[in-house]
Amino acid sequence: MTTILQSILLWLLYLSSFYAFIPSLISRLFGFRVFRRGRSDTQFALTFDDGPDPHYTPRLLDLLRQHQAKATFFVVGEHAARHPELIQRIHEEGHLIGIHNYIHKTNWLMRPRTVRNQIQRTGQIIHEVTGEKTCYYRPPWGIMNLFDFFSKKERKIVLWSSMFEDWRSRVGAQRLTERMLKELRGGEVMLLHDRGTTLGADAHAPEQMLQALEVVLQEAERLGLQSVRVDTLMGGMTVSESQSRTQSQAPLKLWKRIVVALWLGWEKLFHWVYHLRTASPEDPMLHFRSRVYHGARVEMNDGHVIQNGDPVIELHFDNQKLFELGVTSRSSMHLAIRMIRTMEQQLPDLARMVALEPDLRSAKAIYGVSMINRGPEKFGFTIQDLPPGPFSAASKVYLKLLLSVIHPAGTKRLKQRTEQLVPKMIAMPLELLLERYGQHTTQVAATAEEVRVGSLVIEQEILPERN
Repeated sequence: MTTILQSILLWLLYLSSFYAFIPSLISRLFGFRVFRRGRSDTQFALTFDDGPDPHYTPRLLDLLRQHQAKATFFVVGEHAARHPELIQRIHEEGHLIGIHNYIHKTNWLMRPRTVRNQIQRTGQIIHEVTGEKTCYYRPPWGIMNLFDFFSKKERKIVLWSSMFEDWRSRVGAQRLTERMLKELRGGEVMLLHDRGTTLGADAHAPEQMLQALEVVLQEAERLGLQSVRVDTLMGGMTVSESQSRTQSQAPLKLWKRIVVALWLGWEKLFHWVYHLRTASPEDPMLHFRSRVYHGARVEMNDGHVIQNGDPVIELHFDNQKLFELGVTSRSSMHLAIRMIRTMEQQLPDLARMVALEPDLRSAKAIYGVSMINRGPEKFGFTIQDLPPGPFSAASKVYLKLLLSVIHPAGTKRLKQRTEQLVPKMIAMPLELLLERYGQHTTQVAATAEEVRVGSLVIEQEILPERN
């Protein structure tokens, strides 16, 4: 029953991650389908969420007018409906109005149709008051779901490049001012709040925001910086800036950035849910967890076996570290050698932890699933085929995707020696781990020749042919 519940939980997390967590991660890390920073050297954007507020918004508008500054207001529909006069004033004074849902509720907790209705309802209120439609949208807390990515192209999602916790009174006007001044530069999209009644906010927090903003606007004038609407900042990119931005993003294609974000986001969630530990905190390449083995009998070296129900230590590579190795290695040989050296360092660390902790010491073996399955035997692992079934098929798809991201040749490698791209189980008896990597770690360091041979094996396994 426990295994079934774990599987159900895993699938629920998997589905919810694709619907909610991963889209937000992609938008935050890589700016996919969102605007979060401009390219101007002299203009920045002030954006205000959660309003309008009958007490603070008029004072904010007075301050902006005093400094001839323009801003963008992402309004909550229910507040806009109660205070249409403020919406009208925001519009008449030349500021941009965007949508922040009808009620301040995260998109994670709403169906796509509900989110769409929230946006349309708020947009209708703005249109009725100002006579103009708006296409600018900021989801509450910047949290997006999968369907926000597939929204109509005319809807422009705006996030931010800097926020300051101005919704908390405990920050204080002085510290808030310092934080804002630190980020005051061209291209910034600053997130502020002109209402303090939303969940997690302090009702009087906008008071200190107004105090800090006055100082920031004075400093902006001194520096020759201009506060503009988001649509102005979005349209302020010159041809040379656009080309420069394209060139700077060229090393990592958009699809690859998306895959990396999905991959790393899922890994973080998995690590958190299953409480994975690391053998070497200072260089966390190898992660593990204790669990009960469920599957067919596995025969290992020296007659050792793993049977259904045996306690084991399940190994996981840190995908962030793998990705960093892949993109920073000078050559395929360099990557292979670095992977071998890393394993040499981490297995002794794992052995020391096992020797010191009785719970780990009770395991029968360490095991994992890998597509790099022609080099691990040099470390003492037994290599076995995965039994056919859904897990094997899913592992093959996942690991091929992983390989296409790590490897400099990308998808080209998937077309080379495809018969070798098969995930397999790697396992090592715990006794062998302790014997080989425990107290006498100096005896397990590979010689230069072993590294050369081992790296060639890995290179042939996962890396492209070199010209």
